[in-house]
Amino acid sequence: MSEVHKTIEAVWRIESTRLIAAIARVTHDVGIAEELAQDALVKALEVWPEEGIPEKPGAWLMKAATRRAIDSLRRGRMLVKKHEELARELEVEQERLGEALQLSLEQVIDDDVLRLIFTACHPVLAVEGRIALTLRLIGGLTTTEIARAFLVPEKTLGQRISRAKKTLSEAHVPFETPAGDELRQRVESVLLVVYLIFNEGYTATSGEEWMRAALSDEALRLGRMLAQLLPGESEVQALVSLMELQSSRSAARRGKDGEAVLFPDQDRSLWDAAQIQRGMVALERAQRLGGGAKPYALQAAIAACHMRARTAEETDWDRIVLLYDALLQINPSPIVALNRAVAVGMAQGPAAGLDAVDAAAAGFTALAGYHLFPSVRGDLLMKLGRLSEAREEVQRAIAMTKNLREQELLASRLKQLEQRDNGGA
Repeated sequence: MSEVHKTIEAVWRIESTRLIAAIARVTHDVGIAEELAQDALVKALEVWPEEGIPEKPGAWLMKAATRRAIDSLRRGRMLVKKHEELARELEVEQERLGEALQLSLEQVIDDDVLRLIFTACHPVLAVEGRIALTLRLIGGLTTTEIARAFLVPEKTLGQRISRAKKTLSEAHVPFETPAGDELRQRVESVLLVVYLIFNEGYTATSGEEWMRAALSDEALRLGRMLAQLLPGESEVQALVSLMELQSSRSAARRGKDGEAVLFPDQDRSLWDAAQIQRGMVALERAQRLGGGAKPYALQAAIAACHMRARTAEETDWDRIVLLYDALLQINPSPIVALNRAVAVGMAQGPAAGLDAVDAAAAGFTALAGYHLFPSVRGDLLMKLGRLSEAREEVQRAIAMTKNLREQELLASRLKQLEQRDNGGA
């Protein structure tokens, strides 16, 4: 790839979200906006290698996309109402393109990007569609990159994105930032999408890699963007805190050969101190905004407890149990219940932990299909010296997990159990 093409790719990564958002403000259709932005990219690939990179590449792309939109309207290719009125709007937009364009765009860019995020994460879409569309429109990832990250065929992922854009168009979803109660409800949807993206990157559901760093990095970038756009929303700040604190351990979570390294075994000197500090500041901000008892803030507070401990043994497990108790009250889920049981086991001993795990399973039948349930149960049984039972649980966990690195980790634990069991015999 030539240097010019590398530059174009870098510019596209930076400018694509702003470009699509600015065009969608006028066309009111994210599908058309993305198509026009792509047309501008193709034009840049044709022109820039010969004429050089323009001084303001974002402005150049916007101008090219606007011209393309006007041409399309005049040919009647874009089937929208009131073509003449829309064409006039675009022509007015084009007139702004000159020396003052960058200033003009900067004045509306925050609103435009926020509208685009809320549109891509609209509840009318299935969660899978929201994730794919968000990574495509706001993350600037290609269909190939998203498909590779989620281990789905590229054709399937492309169809998912196409359906999402079609659904938004057919549902006449307005390109706007909601207000009042609707804003708060929609923020939940947006944060859920960002968090799901982060979690898939943090620990991959399946495949050969323990982590997919590109996804968790992208989620963190989206979170930081939201924190700038919605500085008064406590849960936005809290989610950023949680992601910063979790990401700070990334270098310590993988061994030299890519193998998984669990929390107690991590080299804490590899944790990113600057990222931990950013996470702590974001948590304090969320708490000052009055959101300290909300779900993401409680999860961030739990992560902060781990960050403050100099060693695994110094972790304040009693406080973590209390935080999980509070989280379970407002967000009763099988994952929270299982995590709480782990904390109980660390704070009160493996027997209490096992009782808590079994109680969680009784309250949430979905845990039976979750591979970490037998994994946690096996670990507690091992600590209690019930080795044959522990071995059965670990074998069950191995059969359930789809991630190769997790399988390797569990297989290593199984080998230890068998050695101990044989030695005891």
